[in-house]
This record gives sequence, C-alpha cells and structure tokens, in this order.
Amino acid sequence: MQRTHRYLVSLLLGAALIAPMGIQATTVEDRDRDRNCPKDGYDRDRKDCHTWDDHENRAYQTWQQGKHKTHREFSKLKNKEQSEYWKWRHEHPDNDSDRH
Repeated sequence: MQRTHRYLVSLLLGAALIAPMGIQATTVEDRDRDRNCPKDGYDRDRKDCHTWDDHENRAYQTWQQGKHKTHREFSKLKNKEQSEYWKWRHEHPDNDSDRH
C-alpha cells in the first residue's frame, strides 16, 4: 500500500511540474497569433497569417461553390473545415500579397 502511494505521489508531482510548460507553450502561440493576425486569417496547420479582405472572401466563396456548400461565415466553420479551406487555398494561390 505504501509503495503504491509513493508511485502515485511521484506521478502526480511529475505531472504537476510538467503541465505548466505545455500550457505556457500553447498560450505563447495563441498570444502571438492574436497580436499579429485576425482570427479568420490564421492557418493553424501552417501557422501563417492571411489578410482576410474582399479578395480572400472571393476565394472562400469559390471554395464553397466548388464543395457545393451553402454559404457560412468562415469563423462559424469547424476547425476541420477551416483547415480544409486553408489547405485548398495554399494549393490555389493568387500571389503572396495576401499573406503577411
């Protein structure tokens, strides 16, 4: 019983020491994204930023039509659908002026 208790305490102590590093890494990434990039323009997979303007909006509408999807605001899409769009967008670039 005492041996099990020691292992459990060691495991919990180790987790408590490691957890803040993981939380901090995520927080730093989110903070940098929030400071430099609008929410709709951030590509999580490639960790890059796009300016969401009329030009990007037209590209998004083209993607929706190609997928036979009804129009929904980009911010309302699930993360998976947003990732699908950004993947498509990188495969169909106009030029690099829409990225910063």
